[in-house]
Amino acid sequence: MAESGGGGGCCPPMDLMRSETMQLVQLIVPMESAHLTVSYLGDLGLVQFKDLNSEKSPFQRTYAAQIKRCGEMARKIRFFRDQMSKAGIPAKEMQGKENDIDLDDVEVKLGELEAELVEINANNDKLQRSYNELMEYKLVLQKAGEFFSSAHRSAADQQRETESQQAGEDLLESPLLQEEKSIDSTKQVKLGFLTGLVPREKSMVFERILFRATRGNIFIRQTVIEEPVIDPNSGEKAEKNVFVVFYSGERAKSKILKICEAFGANRYPFSEDLGRQAQMITEVSGRLSELKTTIDAGLGQRNILLQTIGDKFELWNLKVRKEKAIYHTLNMLSLDVTKKCLVAEGWSPVFASREIEDALQRAAVDSNSQVGSIFQVLRTKESPPTYFRTNKFTSAIQEIVDAYGVAKYQEANPGVFTIVTFPFLFAVMFGDWGHGICILLATMYLILKEKKLASQKLGDIMEMAFGGRYVILMMSLFSIYTGLIYNEFFSIPFPLFAPSAYDCRDVSCSEATTIGLIKVRDTYPFGLDPVWHGSRSELPFLNSLKMKMSILLGVSQMNLGIIMSYFNARFFKSSVNIWFQFIPQMIFLNSLFGYLSVLIIIKWCTGSQADLYHVMIYMFLSPMDELGENQLFPHQKTLQLVLLFLALVSVPCMLLPKPFILKKQHEARHQGQAYAPLDETDESLHVETNGGGSHGHEEFEFSEIFVHQLIHTIEFVLGAVSNTASYLRLWALSLAHSELSSVFYEKVLLLAWGYNNPLILIVGVLVFIFATVGVLLVMETLSAFLHALRLHWVEFQNKFYEGDGYKFAPFTFIFTANEDE
Repeated sequence: MAESGGGGGCCPPMDLMRSETMQLVQLIVPMESAHLTVSYLGDLGLVQFKDLNSEKSPFQRTYAAQIKRCGEMARKIRFFRDQMSKAGIPAKEMQGKENDIDLDDVEVKLGELEAELVEINANNDKLQRSYNELMEYKLVLQKAGEFFSSAHRSAADQQRETESQQAGEDLLESPLLQEEKSIDSTKQVKLGFLTGLVPREKSMVFERILFRATRGNIFIRQTVIEEPVIDPNSGEKAEKNVFVVFYSGERAKSKILKICEAFGANRYPFSEDLGRQAQMITEVSGRLSELKTTIDAGLGQRNILLQTIGDKFELWNLKVRKEKAIYHTLNMLSLDVTKKCLVAEGWSPVFASREIEDALQRAAVDSNSQVGSIFQVLRTKESPPTYFRTNKFTSAIQEIVDAYGVAKYQEANPGVFTIVTFPFLFAVMFGDWGHGICILLATMYLILKEKKLASQKLGDIMEMAFGGRYVILMMSLFSIYTGLIYNEFFSIPFPLFAPSAYDCRDVSCSEATTIGLIKVRDTYPFGLDPVWHGSRSELPFLNSLKMKMSILLGVSQMNLGIIMSYFNARFFKSSVNIWFQFIPQMIFLNSLFGYLSVLIIIKWCTGSQADLYHVMIYMFLSPMDELGENQLFPHQKTLQLVLLFLALVSVPCMLLPKPFILKKQHEARHQGQAYAPLDETDESLHVETNGGGSHGHEEFEFSEIFVHQLIHTIEFVLGAVSNTASYLRLWALSLAHSELSSVFYEKVLLLAWGYNNPLILIVGVLVFIFATVGVLLVMETLSAFLHALRLHWVEFQNKFYEGDGYKFAPFTFIFTANEDE
């Protein structure tokens, strides 16, 4: 099943059924053209290099110094990106090519710019710290000044009151800092004080600790600052309180200072003199305005520098990443004994040979190399990587298959069929053409805006939906198709293609069962007759239809899986797998469930009342009994006996012959191996020895092979039953989706409509919309997606798909610009 497109010139059309034919190639590249050669091969993106220095540590490799140098430049670029992000300056789109600039020039330029930016940042940080300190100081001067002035006023009021009451007594010399003079003036106490700011969340603890440390010999006042202030030490906004602590004695002062330091309380000098306070506030305000001007000028200079960096940022970033990737790849190459050439080995598709040779020739010419590079294909027994060339439509489906396991080299790819069967089985469970249209509209938005969205960073869920937009498109189209077959539009039936074939026999059959209906027209041309919806027999009829349909679809897909195992066996020339795996499996599955599928179709065509459960159960329990009313066609009993016999015979055919035949083939292959002619070249012998030639000398473990075949046989026999039953999830989820949709329509929308109240109607419509989107369009979509995924991974792919290969991961620059370090 080939898919045209993709290949121009020497490239063949894309073929998804088998992976590309691969070859192990060896390149011998002169030292002077090695860098350019790897660069051109990275642009080509069709060579997966092997690490020929795996025994060496990263520091022992040839280009360790260059990688370290590129790593340092990458660090500077990350620093610039962070600084630009903080300043809100975007990097401009790349102008020019990275090949036009020299790495040495980039290194020098990056060093100069980093040194200049670091210096500007350091100066700016110092200025900002001074500014924040002055801002705090200004707040302390204002708040503490208010406290002192209010204390002065209250003391003056008290003094006037005392003068009026006790004229002649000594008055307070200092209204705040001195107590009334006692009779003994030698006992007068001089109080000291400290002012500053403390974080508000620590203020209560701060006060309590001060009180305990000084045994209550302090007086503290705190004032809340309404707006958060920037802390000079951390540079972050914090809510703080201004405090004033009065103490007595140097010992108390030293304790208070230590506690302030422990609580991160910033202290500032303060004068008790009101005139001095006003002068200090004026000085601080002046210095703040000067600093603000200086800081703004510094930020302007910094922004100009960052804009200069932003102009060339993408170019430098791409250049450094490319160089780093090139040197990482060069480190995987081994050094020739003469130390004049590098030897590379790697996998490439056969169709790319000409392009690789052209790239090698261009690199030799462009680097003015005296000697050209040598390209040769090596013989090997290693298993090559798997490479499917996909486009934006097929890549998402291929990712779904690869998530189960990457295909073995050139085995049949389930992705070819999954493109159609995956969205179809999803739609069988999700069938409603109204819901299908909703998903289609959402997907069309993603597809029409794909160029714009591809360049943006989306969230995890949105990224996943965008990546699988074409799969979701197919799912929505198939959902509309199956919805038309089920005749459901948000659970409402519509006679789209013709009027219903049935009418009521009389007026009393409006509650209709099918017995009350008579056929008056031709059969409804496409899908389900709308008259079934709402009738009493709707559920039994739909259950019967969908259950039988699920079995037919399941048996068809499992048969397809077994047929694919035949094509695999034929491709790999394994006649054992054809005769003792494919044929017995086809006989076993179709003797039981293929026969059941035929009975279902006959019953549909003839309208028979036969009980298929009874037929299948007693086919095993009592095969010799007469079928009676359950007989669907002549000689059915004889056919059932033949099928039962074939099913029983096919089990030992699957189990026994294959291990003995494999043992015999092994013995024949290794008989007289010591005398095999040495017709290979030295190179091919060398590669085969390293690459897996040792497999020929492995011991043949007959018991291991036999147990493996036993497990495989039991798994298939039991799986034939369980896998067929597993396809009944198609019926179950389709029923659940239909019933949920019906409940939301009848119990929310119609119920709200019946109240004849606009407010209730609006609420009902909103609830219906949110329930439909949240439950049916999101949760049910995810549920049906996961069940369709399971049916493909387990029921379909286990019939033929080994999935034990490894992906082709070529050295390429395509994603270098988008990936983070």
